[in-house]
Amino acid sequence: MNDFSAQITHWYHLHKRNLPWRTTKNPYAIWLSEIILQQTRVDQGLAYYEKFLAKWPDVFSLANASEQEVLLMWQGLGYYSRARNMLQTAKDIALNYNGEFPSDYHKLLSFKGVGPYTAAAVSSISFKGACPVIDGNVIRVLSRIFGVTEAVDSVTGRKRIEELAFLLLDHNDPGTYNQAIMEFGALQCVPSSPDCEKCIFKDQCYARHAQAVKLLPLKEKKTKVTLRYFNYLVLSWEVGGVGKTIIRKRLRDDIWKGLFEFPLVETTDETDFERLQHLPDFVKIAGTTRFHLIKQSITRKHVLSHQKIFARFYHLHFDDPIDLMDENNISLISQNELQSYPLPRLIDRYLQEIDGNL
Repeated sequence: MNDFSAQITHWYHLHKRNLPWRTTKNPYAIWLSEIILQQTRVDQGLAYYEKFLAKWPDVFSLANASEQEVLLMWQGLGYYSRARNMLQTAKDIALNYNGEFPSDYHKLLSFKGVGPYTAAAVSSISFKGACPVIDGNVIRVLSRIFGVTEAVDSVTGRKRIEELAFLLLDHNDPGTYNQAIMEFGALQCVPSSPDCEKCIFKDQCYARHAQAVKLLPLKEKKTKVTLRYFNYLVLSWEVGGVGKTIIRKRLRDDIWKGLFEFPLVETTDETDFERLQHLPDFVKIAGTTRFHLIKQSITRKHVLSHQKIFARFYHLHFDDPIDLMDENNISLISQNELQSYPLPRLIDRYLQEIDGNL
């Protein structure tokens, strides 16, 4: 156990990927990368990291951005609360800390959207704070090598992981060690079918000798998945030869808050159009104005961490303009303006498939 940090750091220097946030100690850049990479693959997050840094190279420039600008840049990454929290933290640091990230782990934890993992990463990498990072990769590596057989989502299992993480931390260079153990989990000790014969810890790994690689880390809780059924009404009509449509901003504390979507009728199960048009929410949107059902999409499944969404798009063309402007979250726009609004990935993909032809 004593030479674990030295072994894994040596492996890291030989095998690490060349990623831009590893060439800087700038806490803004480190924080930005960690927020983007939460629940996001590196190959996907890299392009977003570069776009964000190019547009907002420091915390002051990001703090001056609007929420709609940030959400539009974030579009496609999912978990949009990360973007809203990121903007709020940038404003907080710019206003109350003169743009300087605090080095203290506990102060970092006070910022919106900064949890133990992100605080430890920024503190250790940028300021050499003695804080071990604990994410899914780290939990998997420690569980397998050191034989953490308790469920890692239990109090006992979590405590065991935390104790190991602190014990193994390289206090002389915690930032490099933290990146090394995360990289080892991402490239070598992967969730499924790791190449144990090429592992530097194969002679001491508990899971390999106990034939428990597939079993560890152990979890006792299963994520409950909620099924939701979204019926989007794509409304269209012409004014002076220009195609018009309506979008709504999602305001509730729900998925995609702050993003725009077509008027939505959510149902408790999958329904057809005949039944849909008699529902009160449909009538509230379409009213009694004459319309034609131009087309309807197939049911599309969109999977989130705790939800599965089954969505259909119904294209309704109206002979005359309809008036929904009494609601403050409604925007009447030209159809060619759609792409200038931040949209959920589900809707953006659909528009790309139909080439934006409403």
